[in-house]
Amino acid sequence: MARSSSLPAVLFLLVVLGILAVGGYLFFQDMDPPELTLSPTVEKISSGQPLLVTATDEKSGIKSISVYVRKGGHGKTIFQQEFDGSATTQTVTFNLKEAGFNEGAFDLEVQAADGSFAGFGKGNSITKSYALRLDNTPPRFSIKTQPPYVRRGGSCCIVYSITKDVKETGVMVGEHYFPAYRQPNGDYICFFAYPHFMTSQEFQPQLKAVDLAENTARARVPVYKVNRNFRRDTVDIGDRFLNTKMPEFESLVPGDMSPAERFAIVTRDLRAANAAALLEIGRQSAPSMLWNASFLRQPGATRANFADHRIYTYKKEKLNVESTHLGLDIASTVHSPVGVAASGKVVFAGPLGIYGNLVVVDHGLGLQTLYSHLSDIQVQPGQDLARGDILGLTGETGIAFGDHLHFGITISGMEVEPIEWLDANWIRDNITARLTAAGAEAPDLPAPRPPAASARSGARRR
Repeated sequence: MARSSSLPAVLFLLVVLGILAVGGYLFFQDMDPPELTLSPTVEKISSGQPLLVTATDEKSGIKSISVYVRKGGHGKTIFQQEFDGSATTQTVTFNLKEAGFNEGAFDLEVQAADGSFAGFGKGNSITKSYALRLDNTPPRFSIKTQPPYVRRGGSCCIVYSITKDVKETGVMVGEHYFPAYRQPNGDYICFFAYPHFMTSQEFQPQLKAVDLAENTARARVPVYKVNRNFRRDTVDIGDRFLNTKMPEFESLVPGDMSPAERFAIVTRDLRAANAAALLEIGRQSAPSMLWNASFLRQPGATRANFADHRIYTYKKEKLNVESTHLGLDIASTVHSPVGVAASGKVVFAGPLGIYGNLVVVDHGLGLQTLYSHLSDIQVQPGQDLARGDILGLTGETGIAFGDHLHFGITISGMEVEPIEWLDANWIRDNITARLTAAGAEAPDLPAPRPPAASARSGARRR
């Protein structure tokens, strides 16, 4: 009887031990808290700036995420979300609009818990604290230069200061952004353009700045707009040109099509892609001027001007494509040496679609010169060049009607009127004098000589 009466006790003990073993396994199988990150990692933040919390636990999944703020002895939970624990990673977004406190320092606490049995079912948890500062005040601008005169298709510059540190600032012209460059004295210099394709009503430049807390400010940039019209030409595309040039583009525009059809695609689509590439190249610019003298013009006759609009015909029929020529075409002898217009650094050297063999030289502050259709490139990216150094030879690579140099000027990647920058008087009046008057460093250019008669007559034609 004693042995039979002890059997239930033994079974009970085994059951208890089993429960304890299972409980212990569940309790101890995951003793690690989740991994927790907060982004962006900033010291200043505005009420509306979105913050992302990512919590990860590979073993037990994420069960909850909460956010608590504390300022001046008072605090509140501004975000809390529960999950079923099935996902090993959870990302949530929140902002500080629910915090309800004024600007200044505060503490942010983020907590995440996993779905383990630890803590009697509450899971392992982790809490991270961040010392932040609430900043809802946008930056303010002070423009130090007088309103510039700017021609349609041309360039101008301004100098301005901002009341606080910013992560981004520049001038917006429509959808195009011209970044400004901070100078040693704290001011900003911005070169920007009056795009050739905009009307006077459309050209409404605005200053933009985004501070470290993501507060955004905008302000109108006063300018004196000078309108101008551009020449329109009709260009007949013959079989000789098509059969000679289009094989060069078969790898860029593949497919079974006639030379005329390929020309239309090259002129429309490849041209647009190349323009986008120039915008990217334009981002590679030094924060200060790399030139200290007036710009050199390549010797030769001008065969095409900036913003000439071209309508194409083939066998007297109008093609369904048009283009705008954005530079100067300068023709001299075949394979003439090409000198760089001003000192700078090579940022691109190689083939680029319609431009053929192309060299782009950066002169700082977003200002760049480009030299295309070259038959030979004699420089490399990263190479420093002095004014007049030879960078290649003229040619007819790309969409070129004979051997010549296509010379262009870009501001933050947008092509602008080159004639302005080849005129030392214009540079002095519109760039260096304005920078000097605003207290910015500028090249000490030699006294400019009067423009040549051919240049004056060319200006009258435009």
